[in-house]
Amino acid sequence: MASKKVIAVFGATGSQGGSVARAILEDKDFSVRALTRDVTRPAALALRDLGAEVVKCDLNDQEAVKGALKGAYGAFLLTTYWEDFSKEKEVQQGKIVADASKELGLKHVVYSGLENVKKLTKGKLEVPHYDGKGEVEEYFWNLGVPMTSVRVPAYYENFLKGLKPVKASDGDYYNLVVPMKDIPMDGISVADVGPAVVSIFRSPEEFLGKAVGLSAEALTVQQYADILSKVLGKVIKDAKITPEAYEKLGFPGAQELANMMRFFHMKPDRDVKLTHRLHPKVKSFSQFVSENKEAFKDL
Repeated sequence: MASKKVIAVFGATGSQGGSVARAILEDKDFSVRALTRDVTRPAALALRDLGAEVVKCDLNDQEAVKGALKGAYGAFLLTTYWEDFSKEKEVQQGKIVADASKELGLKHVVYSGLENVKKLTKGKLEVPHYDGKGEVEEYFWNLGVPMTSVRVPAYYENFLKGLKPVKASDGDYYNLVVPMKDIPMDGISVADVGPAVVSIFRSPEEFLGKAVGLSAEALTVQQYADILSKVLGKVIKDAKITPEAYEKLGFPGAQELANMMRFFHMKPDRDVKLTHRLHPKVKSFSQFVSENKEAFKDL
């Protein structure tokens, strides 16, 4: 055990951090230091039972972060935007970890980053939960921390939540309300992020200093709808909503998500082939829906 390289995983009790922590625990060369604000949570106890060292750590606390990273070979970092809808707070979290990683000489940080859309579009589009992560990526690299950014696409799991098919008011069918026109949208199951991240930790010479765009496959909204229809035995259609109509739906974050979809129209760099090389067993959307039929049953 002593010879294993320790990887500190921030947000280890969340869905993405948990996926990474569990995948690392299955690897013979690494061990997990699972970092969480609440070490008594069932998810934290489950990780401890699987062999992780579980440590209390708040991403907003500089000293706690330094303590949590001491003696670690590397770290996986996911910063949080949606908790407070605050880009500033997210960027601050990233800088705290970057500064500590530099000071402690970590050998490899994998950051769950994204593009700085505002910068890329010269201010035309603002997507704060992307832009902040883009700023953090830049900060890490400018500081000279050995970092790989992993840019994840839309989660398949979103089709069980925010992108869930909506019952049509004018008939016995359901709509997918996703403003993507006929442009394919990349996707992946959050459970498949972990194994891909472990492959990146295992090949630092290939991935240090790079951004890796993950995607299991890219499908049009109609293709997502067809797969859902086929597997669930319901009629599901593409609502063909425009970003303009979507942002007027008025729920928190509607404008931001409409802008995110406008950015998706520009086809950001997500690499299906590389994702399959990093994780050969990555699930297709069809597999995901088949395995989660139960979760869709209340449609």
